[in-house]
Amino acid sequence: MRGFDARATHFVSIVLKTDSARSRRIGIGLIVLATICFSVIDASAKWLVQHLPVAEVVWLRFTTHVLWMLLLLAPRKGFAILRMRSPRQQGLRALMLVAMTALNFWALQYLQLAETGAIQFSVPVLIALMSAWLLGEQLDRRRWVAIIAGFVGVLLVIRPGSAAFHPAILLSVINALLYAAFNMLTRRMAATETAESMQLISAFGAALLIAPFALPLWVWPQDAVTWAVVALCGLAGGIGHQCVASAHRYASAAVLGPFIYQQIIYMVLWGWLLFGQLPDAFVVSGAVVVVGSGLYLLWIEMKRD
Repeated sequence: MRGFDARATHFVSIVLKTDSARSRRIGIGLIVLATICFSVIDASAKWLVQHLPVAEVVWLRFTTHVLWMLLLLAPRKGFAILRMRSPRQQGLRALMLVAMTALNFWALQYLQLAETGAIQFSVPVLIALMSAWLLGEQLDRRRWVAIIAGFVGVLLVIRPGSAAFHPAILLSVINALLYAAFNMLTRRMAATETAESMQLISAFGAALLIAPFALPLWVWPQDAVTWAVVALCGLAGGIGHQCVASAHRYASAAVLGPFIYQQIIYMVLWGWLLFGQLPDAFVVSGAVVVVGSGLYLLWIEMKRD
């Protein structure tokens, strides 16, 4: 997430291949594919955690991710996919990635896909707030309005104190906070690390970190369908992250930003088709407010640039 940080990809304007209609269409196509892949990860995970321990699902997600990417990238890139200049940052990124995934998969045991998706889309709002707090960036009145609106949207989804509130929603909130920090770290690393090394090393590190918790609880998947879903989850993770990195080499964040938010549509669709769940009016309203505030922040950022 999945989520989107407009400023995290500002550096890519230096390396865009060409600013043409064709390159923008390629970038948009890649980002659309990425949003579908990310929604498939969550839908697959929600199905898997009903049959297997959460830690095992997390380990399988990253292990299959690594295997798929080695199969697809190693023949073309060779050992270049493993080169890194910041081992400590790569390790921190892997730790954050496994923590986020575990929190998200745990929450998906109890929550609808639309609920976790709506909270994840608060990430741009959280990044704006963290940038002011950690980096000393100034927030003008318009940004504060967007931030406050975003949190109102999250509250509409969470509804603390109501009968609709489930404690697992706090897992999604913590996940969103971590993902905001994860985006900021990725922005910093992108200047020196390749997209291939970041996604592969982080996934490998995440698999190693979760292994001591997953393997003692191991439950063998019972049938071919379960194994197929496991493979699909890993493949979607690898392709999705690669598509995001590639998309930003063809089009700017201003072009791609609005298309990121269509992921919530796929989340609702999978929730309905696979689990018979449809979000209520509060979740829909909250998602609209959260997405709107994120798009407004994106518009402000691109207008400034």
